[in-house]
Amino acid sequence: MAEVQTFEQYKLHKTILKALDLLGLKQPTPVQQQVIPQVLVQKDLIAQAQTGSGKTAAYAIPLCQLVDWDENKPQVMILTPTRELAMQVQQEVLDIGKLKRIKIPALYGKHSFRMQEKDLKQKSHMVVGTPGRVLDHLERGTLYTGYIKYLVIDEADEMLHMGFIEQVEQILSYLPDDRVTLLFSATMPKEVERLAQQYLKEPLRIKIEGEAISSRKISHGWYDCADTDRMELLMNLLKVHNPDSCIIFANMRSEVEAIYDALWDDGFSCARLHGGMEQWERTEVMRDFKKGLFRYLVATDVAARGIDVENISLVVNYELPPERETYIHRIGRTGRAGLNGEAISLLEGWEKSDLTYIEKLLQQEIKQLDVPTEQQVTDAEAAFRAKMDEEPEAKGNKNAALHEQIMKLQIDDGKKAKIRPVDIVGTICAIPGVEADDIGVIHIMDWTSTVEILNGKGELVLKTLQKKPIKAKVRKVRKAKF
Repeated sequence: MAEVQTFEQYKLHKTILKALDLLGLKQPTPVQQQVIPQVLVQKDLIAQAQTGSGKTAAYAIPLCQLVDWDENKPQVMILTPTRELAMQVQQEVLDIGKLKRIKIPALYGKHSFRMQEKDLKQKSHMVVGTPGRVLDHLERGTLYTGYIKYLVIDEADEMLHMGFIEQVEQILSYLPDDRVTLLFSATMPKEVERLAQQYLKEPLRIKIEGEAISSRKISHGWYDCADTDRMELLMNLLKVHNPDSCIIFANMRSEVEAIYDALWDDGFSCARLHGGMEQWERTEVMRDFKKGLFRYLVATDVAARGIDVENISLVVNYELPPERETYIHRIGRTGRAGLNGEAISLLEGWEKSDLTYIEKLLQQEIKQLDVPTEQQVTDAEAAFRAKMDEEPEAKGNKNAALHEQIMKLQIDDGKKAKIRPVDIVGTICAIPGVEADDIGVIHIMDWTSTVEILNGKGELVLKTLQKKPIKAKVRKVRKAKF
């Protein structure tokens, strides 16, 4: 297949091309070069690609192109194994489809079912969610699937490891047979292969051989902790390495809490993330980490899949994951966007045999490194303490340029006042200098409504609506806080 250098060659809608440009996406990655044209011609496919390959955009871009904007019910269903990944996919689809006004509610546990039900009653082009909550909506009749034309099963191997395959198959029974199915997986266990053979129609197979990890500038190493305390070794290594931004992976929630407590007590700038936390806490932690408000995140593998955080220079495996393929996903958090990264693991004797298998996955050697001496730790202490006393440098937001041109307005009336999207569109389009293309996503709730104003025309619309009536009445309008 000839290498495609730009997204323009796919003949995408102008709004999608503009969004990609504002997001800084100039050239398609290898997986995008192979997946996008096949999805555009509506071909079932199995794509095997590692984390960080750009696979979310590989399906999000063509699906944003294919959906019929005028249709009110979901045409695309995307299944993900974790809540964090569902939220990230939602955000990426929203960014890519922002200027086309694509709407995609996210369905996941530990979040109000009632609020999700209300979202599904709004105009929706796609839906993304975890299998359990999606199945819950299907069984209660709150998610209509009659117009689903495209199904994405993302991170299928993780679905298997987390015990979701049976739920996925139950969901499939609710979907139209006449659909396009896209299956993405970093590895292809037998059960995932069975799923693909049973439910996909003559799928094209795409495999990006190690592209996302082995081609990155990531150094790998391991430390022998058989003769020393693992927690002490971790803290000494972190002081010697002194990274700007780091994720430490542990297998159990209790271990995450213990590591977090030890680091916090020693003055580390840190937070933790695991499945036992409330969803709002998890969301807040990931938001602050992406902003660079603290340096060290201690996490279970809830953060290993699909979480895109810029400039993570070090990933630490406090212990190897039970599923050795998860190592690939953990280290995929570093060495992104052409930057250098480092991945280190703490091992005891019985764990070392697993290195051979992981090296085969990586297609490279993982070398044993020397445990730092007391003198090296002492010498590093001053620089480490100085960094902990500094404010972390705020990380850039890759969608900032896109969002600079968009202002979200809140109108203090909604369904209870019989406000409809056509009322808001008609009023705004009557403002001189504003056209229909300048109006983004509209969301009508019971007592409030929101509308996104595109192309830098937000201030003009906001100022005008202070006096201009919507449906024969002047409403309170202000910048939305969310």
